[in-house]
Amino acid sequence: MKEHKMTSRHDEIRQSYRELGELGNIYDGIITRSTNLGKVMDSLIWGLDRELSASWIDDALAPISADFSGKLLEVPVGTGVLTMPLYASLPKAGVTCLDYSADMMENAKKRAAAMKLSHVEFIQGDVGALPFEDESFDIVLSLNGFHAFPDKDAAFRETRRVLRKGGLFCGCFYIAGEFRRTDWFVKYMYVPKGFFTPPFETRESLEARLRSLYSEVDVHTVRAEGIFRCVK
Repeated sequence: MKEHKMTSRHDEIRQSYRELGELGNIYDGIITRSTNLGKVMDSLIWGLDRELSASWIDDALAPISADFSGKLLEVPVGTGVLTMPLYASLPKAGVTCLDYSADMMENAKKRAAAMKLSHVEFIQGDVGALPFEDESFDIVLSLNGFHAFPDKDAAFRETRRVLRKGGLFCGCFYIAGEFRRTDWFVKYMYVPKGFFTPPFETRESLEARLRSLYSEVDVHTVRAEGIFRCVK
């Protein structure tokens, strides 16, 4: 990987996490490798080192242009640790963040407030029944959500419905069959605890599903992270 990529959005995310560390949790530490426990779990469960961790984050966010000024929906927003730094760099965009979990979203709200992101709004809701009109957004972004959604068919259908024709659907989530160690932890730890909900896509099934919904599709993997970019 080129050095400039390592120091772009990933470093902004890590710096934001350090500055807002009091809002952090174990999940954030794993996602950003910003804590010692996070580094250990990221390596043990996901097989990621610093370079690979930077790669999947950069790749998932790369389709969103630096001058984007349209309407963007992020679902689920989670704690916002990955995306609030991105939204800070897009002051002309209209950003709507949705999550089913009020507790997770509260951390994202605090991050947005601390960064004075007045162009970002938050709505609690269900991805399977999005409270928006058809073709309301230019971009729909989903980071690490689809593997947890109980009704994945509804989630794919709704995210496409609210996206305008020619709009961009991008993000990432866990896919099965790419990294055996992650598959083991998902089966014996994440599913029993209710963190992830089967069935899970494989790379092949994900690409086939997306091609049935979108005119342009690109799917690639970084270990067990399936990263996608689609145009409606």
